[in-house]
Amino acid sequence: MSLIIPEEKLPAELSAFAAVEAAYPAEISRTTDSLRRGLPVLIEAEKELTPYLYKCVRDRLKKENPPRQFLYLDGRPINDMPQPQPGMGLVATILFYLREAVRGAVADRILVLPHLDLLTTSVGGLTSEAREVIPLLYENPELCFLGFKDPSFPLPKVIENLFPKRESLLGVPRDRLAQLVTQRESRKLGADKNLKAYQLYKSVSGVNAVRMRRLLSTLTGEDYPKDTKPAYAQLRQATLSGQLTLPDIDLTKDIGGYAKVKDRLSKEILDVLAMKDATADEASMKRIEGLIPRGMIFWGPPGTGKTLFAKAMATALGAAVTVVSGPELKSKWVGESEENLRQVFTRARQAAPAIIVFDELDSFATARGTYQGSGVEHSMVNQLLTEMDGFRKDELVFVVGTTNFVESLDPALLRPGRFEFHLHIPYPNNEDRKAIISIYDEKLGLQLSPRALEYAVKRTSDFVEGQNTRYSGDHLQALCRAMARMRLREKRTGPMEIEDVEKALSVWADRNKLSPKEELVVATHEAGHAVVSLFCPTSPPIDRISILGDFAAGYVRHAESEHATVKTFKQMMDSICVLYGGREAEALFFEDISWGSGGDLNNATDIARSLVEDYGLGGPDVGVRRVEISPTDPLSESMKAAMERGVNAILEQQRQRAVEIIKANRDLVKSLRDLLVQKKVLDAETLASALPKTDKKDIVAAERS
Repeated sequence: MSLIIPEEKLPAELSAFAAVEAAYPAEISRTTDSLRRGLPVLIEAEKELTPYLYKCVRDRLKKENPPRQFLYLDGRPINDMPQPQPGMGLVATILFYLREAVRGAVADRILVLPHLDLLTTSVGGLTSEAREVIPLLYENPELCFLGFKDPSFPLPKVIENLFPKRESLLGVPRDRLAQLVTQRESRKLGADKNLKAYQLYKSVSGVNAVRMRRLLSTLTGEDYPKDTKPAYAQLRQATLSGQLTLPDIDLTKDIGGYAKVKDRLSKEILDVLAMKDATADEASMKRIEGLIPRGMIFWGPPGTGKTLFAKAMATALGAAVTVVSGPELKSKWVGESEENLRQVFTRARQAAPAIIVFDELDSFATARGTYQGSGVEHSMVNQLLTEMDGFRKDELVFVVGTTNFVESLDPALLRPGRFEFHLHIPYPNNEDRKAIISIYDEKLGLQLSPRALEYAVKRTSDFVEGQNTRYSGDHLQALCRAMARMRLREKRTGPMEIEDVEKALSVWADRNKLSPKEELVVATHEAGHAVVSLFCPTSPPIDRISILGDFAAGYVRHAESEHATVKTFKQMMDSICVLYGGREAEALFFEDISWGSGGDLNNATDIARSLVEDYGLGGPDVGVRRVEISPTDPLSESMKAAMERGVNAILEQQRQRAVEIIKANRDLVKSLRDLLVQKKVLDAETLASALPKTDKKDIVAAERS
């Protein structure tokens, strides 16, 4: 079936009743057939559809011989029945007529219950009035009911069980959409005399037939416009309700870096959907729909843009977005948490295409059996699974769960058919940070100089000051906003330089103030690390040295290693040697050692122990093997002693190596220390002029000789 329909094949005029008949012919036929056979039917549809669906069913059955009689119980007076007392409310009046109908003559009469939701509470329980009526509903087996249920309200099982036949009407089937557009309306939606039904479906797929007619009849604008976006935008905006919004986040322009993440999202999701949009054949479209994952997990550290990527995906799809916080869904009342979840899905379906973003999905969807709370999480996971399993193939609703702890999620959520697409969004690397800062530079008018931009990228490669976390996209945005406020306060017009970046990062930092003597000790320690690193062949270049106390009293930061994946024994040995450099520099210059070397010794010991236990460098008494340490199979005392000798031998060898380098380059350590005390921070450019250009290839050759 083609989804491009010539204008002349569309109806010239169309009433709301005719639209309902055209949109749901199969459902109406099944309903009338069931009622004809005396089987009660429950129709799940939005409130505004109820009177139209009732009329369509009634008109069909009234044409039969003999015609079937209907009793429509909506609270209005019924002539041939006893009248309720004046002043009774709507619910009481409905229940009054229901009692009379149940106990009166019912032959060939169908009782229509258009407001079943009035008999239930918001979480699907029974109201006090309804409890009195339930026995009456089951009292007469000859009764035939036609009930209507709004998707926004659950029904208790005791009422649902009255209806052996059920129909669910949500939105309009794609293959019936062309029956609901008139020729006049089609002229507002295309530059040629053809209606592109799928393009329209993308904007109104969750809208029922009555509302669809109302929206289409109010379309404004010229006929056959060259640009159809305003007309579709008018329709799309009218479909939104509640917390649903239409985001405007461009995947390329508004999100910096993350080329690999963008490429995967595009190839796995967006490109497949684009192929679906490009086809006009219903069969091809259904085949492609079967390939698209409806559930997705975006996982990674906090602040890396997981929700932003979801909004960018929604923008590319023209989908509405609702962001739901897991903790906000929870309620202390029984059943209300599950109802909150159900309402989220209902609203998204009515505004499809839509993306539901569950922020902090792990807050309620952790593995069942591990809950520490009230146990409501178990029911919430079950409800979430039920909603996701109920998706139609052509239903344009996607679910994105964001989490920092993907390993904690319930395995049932991660199987194919549910959250089968997993996208890792890590901390930004150098290229990502540069792209992110460049975007904010342009948006906020920072005018960062090239040197300042490069400095900001390198400076943010460390941990955030005072926190045990790396710089994320949120941190970079905060940095750029701080610089923008600085420009505003200082009425700056020129470019921002390195000093401005550092000021924005550190001006409000709560740092430990070092005394002059402490500065000298810390500077000596860091200079020792730096000089030993300079003479270790596999040690990466130094990028920055600081004694500002931003996230430690002092530190030496190296550039990213070219061997981040494959580590060699020589690299690990050089790492131990560099770790000893600070301690041995203190010992040489002060004949004393500060406790700042404790962390270095701990790291050095861990590396040496790993070399012995895991990589076979424990010496002949241990052997070239991996040592298994198990409580159930303890090592012999002789093996433990041999392993300790192996660890000590590696540590002492590298310590002596560090001592020799420090002694041989004492003047270099001193000059670097003094420069560090003066400037507090030395970047790569300053270090390049302060340190000798040592050819590490020559060092390797000398060591071999």
